[in-house]
Amino acid sequence: MLSQKNLSPNQLAAYTALILSVPIAIGIFIFKPVWWIALSSFVVIYLGSFWLINATLERFIYRKIKLIYKLISQTKATKREEFYYKHILPQKSIDEVREDVEIWAQQRKKEIEVLQQNETYRKEFLQNLSHELKTPIFAIQGYVDTLLDGAISNPDVNVRFLQNAARNIDRLVNLVDDLDQIARLESGEQQLTLKPFVIQDLVKEVFESLEIKTREKNIRLQIKKGCELGISVVADKEKIRQVLINLVDNAIKYGKQNGLVEASMYKIENNQVLIEISDDGSGISEEHLPRIFERFYRTDMARSRKIGGSGLGLSICKHIVEAHGQSIHVRSKVDVGSTFGFSLQQA
Repeated sequence: MLSQKNLSPNQLAAYTALILSVPIAIGIFIFKPVWWIALSSFVVIYLGSFWLINATLERFIYRKIKLIYKLISQTKATKREEFYYKHILPQKSIDEVREDVEIWAQQRKKEIEVLQQNETYRKEFLQNLSHELKTPIFAIQGYVDTLLDGAISNPDVNVRFLQNAARNIDRLVNLVDDLDQIARLESGEQQLTLKPFVIQDLVKEVFESLEIKTREKNIRLQIKKGCELGISVVADKEKIRQVLINLVDNAIKYGKQNGLVEASMYKIENNQVLIEISDDGSGISEEHLPRIFERFYRTDMARSRKIGGSGLGLSICKHIVEAHGQSIHVRSKVDVGSTFGFSLQQA
């Protein structure tokens, strides 16, 4: 039994012609019981019906479907596409054509959703960038205007104002440098110098460089017990140093008094090494976690800007790790703490 759901135009024409010609031929045979007349009538009616139905389908249905496919492609058809439209497309059933159109519609829907998300992200990015630039610029402008209005001759304030202006200039320079680094990482211009090194040794170096920042809160920096044995990885050591500095620095900034920042390293499947930086600080709300690696995204705008930073640290971490062909993730719970982890290739 033919499946009427997936018939091609030729099959549909043949099936319909058969349904028409058989009862007519039988009727002719009943009225004039001569077998060759009935058979000839069957052949003539079948061929004529087949040609008429097939031509109708080709002219009025698949010509329209051809236009739909060209609309989907949105380009002028090449010779290869014209061959497809002329010879392959007519062999497709209506259901197969419908499935093609549904797949195309789903793809367009996804593309539109991505474009809408990108547009929202672009607007937020421009707003945040504008705010990040205006803050130090207005501060510098205020200090310079005050000095030009006569405060430059006042020894009690001129040096202090110049120092404050210099700090804001440094903030602007760091912001521009961070944006430039992200742009180069995204475009692939930032070349990686891959070499083997022991990840525990690099973590210890980062801990030593940031130890002075832990004194105010009396935070301890340590490698987790059981993870002290050296593991060699292949990566750009200085870029990974930057990732670790950003993650440990954030853990210190948002850590609690007398808290702990702990680094752990584990060998995982596919010859990978998982590096995690954990703290027992304030944690991050669940609704912020999907966007934590976006540029300028801050979970607490006022507190984050008071603590300092360009708001690009985690975004830079993400781009560096992804430039190594690896991934970065975060686990966090409010008032429990946060764990940032990323993977590297084992040497």
